[in-house]
Amino acid sequence: MNLDTNRAKWLTFALMIAALASAMFLGCGVKSPPISPEAARPEKILGLEAVNAKDGVRLTWERPESYAGGQKMRDLGGFTILRAQEGKPVKKIGDIQVYDEGRFQVQHTFTFIDGATIMGKTYHYQVTSNTTDGYVSEPSNDVTVVRKGAAAPPNPENFVVPTPVPLR
Repeated sequence: MNLDTNRAKWLTFALMIAALASAMFLGCGVKSPPISPEAARPEKILGLEAVNAKDGVRLTWERPESYAGGQKMRDLGGFTILRAQEGKPVKKIGDIQVYDEGRFQVQHTFTFIDGATIMGKTYHYQVTSNTTDGYVSEPSNDVTVVRKGAAAPPNPENFVVPTPVPLR
């Protein structure tokens, strides 16, 4: 019985040493240094464009590919569209949610049509992007557009084909 007691003590001691060693080597699971909130938000959208369309002002922009800190972004959650009229404050006019996280093919270009515009008025637009856990980018570049009717497509009856010029 004394031999069994000694074996039990040594086995308990060995298991305690193994548990302590694995806790020291494995740690808490964090494998990289912490990231500041400023570096964890999406990069700023720089290519926002606005054009007059038949049913409003059409905004287009490209998907942000990385965080402000430079790492590749994998958790894009959506976009918020902001608008201001001349002399009025900026207000949120829409949200677009992104659901392609983890898919093989993701959407690269996004479009939003602001149908609540008045002909002849000037509008300023910006877009912010956000991650699924709530980090928000800085506002995009500011685009300004005067609401006009969309240009009519060319009429085939009076369309003139340009005259070719010979190469020299």
